[in-house]
Amino acid sequence: MSQQVEQFFENLWNDYIKLTPSAAKVHEVLGQGRDIINDHVAFRTFNLAPVRLETLAKHFEAMGYVAAGDYTFEAKRLQAKHFEHADPRLPKIFISELLVEEFSPELQAIVKQLVEQIDPAAVQQPEFLYSGTHWQISSNDYERLLEESEYAAWMAAFGFRANHFTVNVNELPDYASLEQVNETLKNAGFRLNSSGGEIKGSPAVYLEQSSTMADHMPVRFSDMEKVIPSCFYEFAKRYEVAPNKLYTGFVAASADKIFESTDARAAAAQNSDA
Repeated sequence: MSQQVEQFFENLWNDYIKLTPSAAKVHEVLGQGRDIINDHVAFRTFNLAPVRLETLAKHFEAMGYVAAGDYTFEAKRLQAKHFEHADPRLPKIFISELLVEEFSPELQAIVKQLVEQIDPAAVQQPEFLYSGTHWQISSNDYERLLEESEYAAWMAAFGFRANHFTVNVNELPDYASLEQVNETLKNAGFRLNSSGGEIKGSPAVYLEQSSTMADHMPVRFSDMEKVIPSCFYEFAKRYEVAPNKLYTGFVAASADKIFESTDARAAAAQNSDA
């Protein structure tokens, strides 16, 4: 791993941890002082120039990543790709983008106004991927986006950064199953995303995933400050598709539910169930 790539992921993690302070506690609980290996890092964007998925992906392709899978999320009106690196120590990359044209004229207008404020030259720098927002938005516009698309609202509030990191459960020495990981986390006081069940996927699809619900952080809008869901931590256990060969892709039906880890309404519903 080159020093430049190592520095990129360190900077990405440092930005993420500022919005996800619970991730440090996850490391303490699961790692017990040892290194945690990340399975993948996920990013969100809009399918508008100059921030389309393909444009952001170029930064990873320059680091040696190659496209390895395509995904469609019809209900959330998203498409996504994942990228892999020859160096197994580097996490997979998952980038999704909102299909803006499939939403109301009002949402399209708000999103286009946000994207128009981005300097296209800034997008050409790798650090753009942890640069946050490049715009001002009112709390009313944020709430308007939230009515139609939690994804669009999250992007409007937090911009360009890792939406989540993912613990590689296969590399956790003390855990044989994702159930064990989940129980340890719940005993330590974490709330897990229960949409579609705490564990999404199964050995039959070669991938099991779970995640914490997002931390809540204050965001300064143009007119006021609001405390809203920020980022979360995911956990992935992969199964063999052939002897000594783990599945490296993603399962769209599971990822669809993982997206809800940042959903303010899902969090409220889980709180009322608790």
